[in-house]
Parts: sequence; C-alpha cells; structure tokens
Amino acid sequence: MKTIKFLPLMVLAVLVTSGICFADWPDSVTQKIDVIKGIEQEKKEMPASLEGVTVLNGEEVYKLWKSKKAVILDTRNKIQYDTERIEGAQQVSADELIKNPALVDGLDKEKEYVLYCNGVKCPRSVWAAIMLQHLGFKKLAWYRDGMPDWKSKGYPTE
Repeated sequence: MKTIKFLPLMVLAVLVTSGICFADWPDSVTQKIDVIKGIEQEKKEMPASLEGVTVLNGEEVYKLWKSKKAVILDTRNKIQYDTERIEGAQQVSADELIKNPALVDGLDKEKEYVLYCNGVKCPRSVWAAIMLQHLGFKKLAWYRDGMPDWKSKGYPTE
C-alpha cells in the first residue's frame, strides 16, 4: 500500500528531472514539440522547414551576424553554450524554456532572432521556434545547420 501511495510522486519526480515536464503550454504547442521529440528519438533529421520561420544557411546567418541586424539565440543547454558558441550569441535554452516561458520576458518581440543548436538532428532550435511563435515573436529565422556548420566555415566563436 505504501508503494502505491508514493507512486504518483515518484512519477512526477521522474518527469521533472528528465525535463519532460512542460510549463503551462497549450496542447497545440506540446503536440508540435512531441512530434519533434519523436523525430529526434528516431535519430532523423529535423524538418527542412518550419511554418512561419525563415530557414537560413551559414552565409546568410554570417551576414546577419556581421551586420548585427538580428539577435543570434543559442538554444542548446548551458554546458554546450559555455563551452563554445557563436560569438555574441545569447542563450535561451530550449530545455529551460519548455519549463519556464518567462525566460524570454526580457526579449523584444519586434526584433529579428536567429535560432540555432547542434545541427540538422538537434531539436532544440525547433522547440524554441515553436514556443517563441506561440509567445508572439514574429521575426524568427532558423539556422538549421547550426553550430557544426558555423565552425566548419571558420566563423567566429567564443
């Protein structure tokens, strides 16, 4: 009997510590994220495009980075961000944003943002795009090839 009494708490603890627990996102958002999680679990590439999000290649991102016409957002986890990132990129961890949408309260929804993560099989920039769209961000671009492409081109990192 005691095991059953504590089972719901154990399940909740597993969900929270595994990062699966969503904040109060509507079903439309969580369903889209779940689809992307399925693609990730199958070790497939992320979709080639995202509705309402411009897909950019490395050269296009570099031009925006150099002109400072867009804010570059690294959606990877803190350890990856702290290890190496596109020079000047700000971090908005998709894993943390899922749990706490208030992380982007300080961002200007009128600015242009370029989202990236660890390349074509990494879901984090896709998750972030889905969540930011829901939060009212209109000018979103996705660097699908992400950090591996940026580094292969010898562009600045820090």
